[in-house]
Amino acid sequence: MADVRQSIDDLDNELVVLLARRQRQIEAAARIKRANGIPALVPERVDEVLKNVAAHAEKQNLDGGLAKSLWTTIIDWSIAYEERLMHEAAEKDRT
Repeated sequence: MADVRQSIDDLDNELVVLLARRQRQIEAAARIKRANGIPALVPERVDEVLKNVAAHAEKQNLDGGLAKSLWTTIIDWSIAYEERLMHEAAEKDRT
C-alpha cells in the first residue's frame, strides 16, 4: 500500500506542475484576448476543449464523467481568472 500511496503522491505532484503550466497559458490568453477585444468566455472554445478532453479520456480509459467534471471546473476557473486579469489590466491602464 505504501508504494501505491507514493505513486499517487508523485502523480499529484506531476498534476500540479501541469496545472501551473496551464495557468501560465491562461495568463497569456488573457493578455492576447484583451489586446484583441476577445471576451474571456468563448463558448465555441469551451465546447471544443470539452470535446477534445472527452475523446482523449476515452482513449486513456479515463471515466468520462470524471473528465467532464474536472475540466468543467478547470474551464470555469480559467474563465473567471482571465476576466479578473483582464479587468486588473484595464484598471491599471486607467491609472
